[in-house]
Amino acid sequence: MKKQAIISAIAAAALFAVSGFAIAQSTGDSVKSLRGAQVDEAIGVEDVFHQDEQRFTRNYRQQPPLVPHSIDQYQIDLKANRCLSCHDWTTAGERNAPTLSMTHYMDRSGNQLDRVAGTRWFCNQCHVPQADAPALVDNTFKGSTGN
Repeated sequence: MKKQAIISAIAAAALFAVSGFAIAQSTGDSVKSLRGAQVDEAIGVEDVFHQDEQRFTRNYRQQPPLVPHSIDQYQIDLKANRCLSCHDWTTAGERNAPTLSMTHYMDRSGNQLDRVAGTRWFCNQCHVPQADAPALVDNTFKGSTGN
């Protein structure tokens, strides 16, 4: 009797799993990414629109620079990095954009590379768009004086 109940429970679980998979597959065409496009669909990115503000000054010596333009819908994933179309050393001069620091072209062992190191590939891991927004929480941070 106990063995029959276990077998029935396993069969029911398998039936639910298969039916759930079938439902997921049938609705797969309507799944959209956070970018608003189909998951595998390549989308074009608009030209860069600079903000009205001047670049914000850095608050301490090693602070990563803030991005002075919108990066909405920039594609940065394992296959593509839209930031490099302007800021890579091969294109920065003709695009009149700041070149990446040479540290972005060094691997973990300190070897110089001709391409951006994998550890520096995801720009928005350190660099964020600048915004003159109110602080979300009170703080007493004061920037470095440079001394």
